[in-house]
Amino acid sequence: MKEYYSDVIQFTGSHYDFGYKQGELLKSSPILNRREKLWKTRRKRDFIIDEQKAIHLFSTFHPQMVDELQGLADALEWTMASALREFGGYYLEYVKSGCSILTGPAYMVRNYDSHPRHYEGRYVLYQPTDEGYATIGPSMQITGRTDGMNEAGLAMGYNFINRVRRGDGFLCNMIGRLVLETCGNVEEGIALLKELPHRTTFSYVLTDPLGETYVVEASPRKVVARKSSISTNHFEVLTEENRKRTGESIRRHKEIESQKEHGMNIYQAYQILNDEERKVFSKKYDASAGTIHTAAYLPKEGKALFSIGGNRMPVMFDFNQYITGKKTNITQIKGKLEYHEPFVNMAESSDE
Repeated sequence: MKEYYSDVIQFTGSHYDFGYKQGELLKSSPILNRREKLWKTRRKRDFIIDEQKAIHLFSTFHPQMVDELQGLADALEWTMASALREFGGYYLEYVKSGCSILTGPAYMVRNYDSHPRHYEGRYVLYQPTDEGYATIGPSMQITGRTDGMNEAGLAMGYNFINRVRRGDGFLCNMIGRLVLETCGNVEEGIALLKELPHRTTFSYVLTDPLGETYVVEASPRKVVARKSSISTNHFEVLTEENRKRTGESIRRHKEIESQKEHGMNIYQAYQILNDEERKVFSKKYDASAGTIHTAAYLPKEGKALFSIGGNRMPVMFDFNQYITGKKTNITQIKGKLEYHEPFVNMAESSDE
């Protein structure tokens, strides 16, 4: 077992100032150097970006994201094109992953399954003072989110489906950020997901304080929404978009279905996904399908739970208190995984 951690980042201010602050933090972090090493083997065409088109799309859906990217570029003394390529969530390829989501009338619980060497180890609480809802959740590609909740109580998580037949558009992590910062409820989230251009094929799970959950099946070609309390890594409507092998995804779906009970509370639901003996938590890290974190959101209460690794008690954040100006005293969230490579925010040890 190796110890891992996520850094907790809190910020209240404009998007430009938030971007600049994150750029300053990145200067003293191993994240940029480690990402560069990891991506040297990637195909050059995965780094192609149309700067003007990307800026136009951000300006259409959430103009303040351009300010945040500019702040990052200024702090790092980069061009805007470089900031868009590294942090824009547009065009760059996404590493395949697993992931399972279970919702109830008052919660969403989500396992994020991927490879530890691609995980940023950043848990972000951000309250914008210009435009957009305050949000809480783990970051991806610095500006994006793997899952999260906003101050209106809209919670979001996504599941990888397929990356063949790609289109021009945003990646899942930036789509998640745009949904959380600009949508106040499930209906608004569905409408935005139908309007946004999608780079790859994912399902997006949305719930809010009213307690209904929708799974939005989204590909570069079509987007449909359906009601469901469980989502893994296959579509049930747009089945033509599924990978050829969906057996593992269907197995996890059935495991969750067989273990869930009417009237379960958040902790019972959390245990289904986080307890290793429940057969939903995964240790397949080399296949980019090992469970890294379990996140849970309570839209009605404005609270978020988070843990790294299996069989862990989660850390709880009172997001409503944060919104009213009370910062959390938590600076790191620690956990353990049965793996050896560090997150990108962690310095590599001499024996690796």
